[in-house]
Amino acid sequence: MLRFLSLKFGRLYRCLKFLFVVGLFVILLMNTHNLFASFQKNELADRRFINLNKCPACFGTSWCRKFMNGQISFETWGRLRFLDIFNVKNVYFAQYGEPREGTRRIVLKRLGSNQELADIDQKICKRATGRQRCDLIQAMYKTEFARLNGDVRLLTPEVVEGWSDLVHCPSQRLLDRVVRRYAETKDSGSFLLKNLKDTERMQLLMTLAFNPEPLVLQSFPSDEGWPFAKYLGACGRIVAVNYVGEELWSFYNAPWETRVDLAMQLMDIAEQLTNNDFDFALYLLDVSFDNFAVGPRDGKVIVVDAENVLVADKRLIKQNKPENWDVWYESKFEECDKEACLSFSKEALCTRVTVDHNYYAICQNLLSKHATWRGTTGGLLHDPPADIAKDGRLDTLLDECANPKKRYGRFQSAKELREYLALLGNKAR
Repeated sequence: MLRFLSLKFGRLYRCLKFLFVVGLFVILLMNTHNLFASFQKNELADRRFINLNKCPACFGTSWCRKFMNGQISFETWGRLRFLDIFNVKNVYFAQYGEPREGTRRIVLKRLGSNQELADIDQKICKRATGRQRCDLIQAMYKTEFARLNGDVRLLTPEVVEGWSDLVHCPSQRLLDRVVRRYAETKDSGSFLLKNLKDTERMQLLMTLAFNPEPLVLQSFPSDEGWPFAKYLGACGRIVAVNYVGEELWSFYNAPWETRVDLAMQLMDIAEQLTNNDFDFALYLLDVSFDNFAVGPRDGKVIVVDAENVLVADKRLIKQNKPENWDVWYESKFEECDKEACLSFSKEALCTRVTVDHNYYAICQNLLSKHATWRGTTGGLLHDPPADIAKDGRLDTLLDECANPKKRYGRFQSAKELREYLALLGNKAR
């Protein structure tokens, strides 16, 4: 009976595999013309393809000359438009060339799915005209994105609070930093909003509301030691960022010494984003193996998806002293049947000075036995060497960091875990 079932399922698998190949072949035949056209034409120099025609309902124009001059081109598979159905996030790899520097790999992002981009267009039109379709450029001047005209001196919290995770609870200090470091203007360096052109203000506010990732990368740049990918520029509705390396998931089965080093770096990122000299706490609300990458040369871990980063100003919290502001906040561990789950209170993140969220997120979703991703369990530090497994200390620290049994146990275990990983790393060298 079992043999019969195995044969039956084997035939079914082969049949489905055959149908998939036939279906793919049919798609290729139907797109033959587009296939050849894709290789002959650089679509990144097409104003409509990059949605430059929708500006100022876009993310910027600082790199448009590079796009229009053909300095940026898709890598091979990125040129095949029929494959876009598999690229839901609209993230592409491309080559960027400078005459004296040669070419290098970069990452292009539309910052949302096609449906999300269509939705924002409809919202702009509805707010401006009451209809779902309209002249987008004209409509932008009748929305909240155009509310801040040249007479408005500063971008203030009451205007943008709650628009996105970045500004869920913004301080004036944070918003001044965002405006001062805004890269999509020639006159960056001033925190005065009135120094921006009308179109630049609208693009900034559009980005802040739709997907603030570019603003996170600009406000907390890698050049100053922040663990984010480097922002390069934008044209229309495509932004360019530096290519970091392979995603963290590629190192799931790397040698033990490599995984220990990566785990140490992840805990260092959690510490840096929580406690730094600037008194900004950057809380990662979406933590998964896909949202981190590793440099091929230096092995450095970098955050490559910064859309869901909540920034709390600790100085403002200390100044305003909301209820329980100085009581340590412990994130609650919750069992979840989905991948990369996190439980958190945005209100608590915004009103407490001492918070363990980043340690919790890294330990639960990446390092400990509770981490699940693409059908696997055990986390990045799975299957340690026999002597470390027998000692049990690593497993105890990871479990306490993810699911603490003692009050404030995560704070202490995170500290000890960083020290222990450093010790293991030194032994491996």
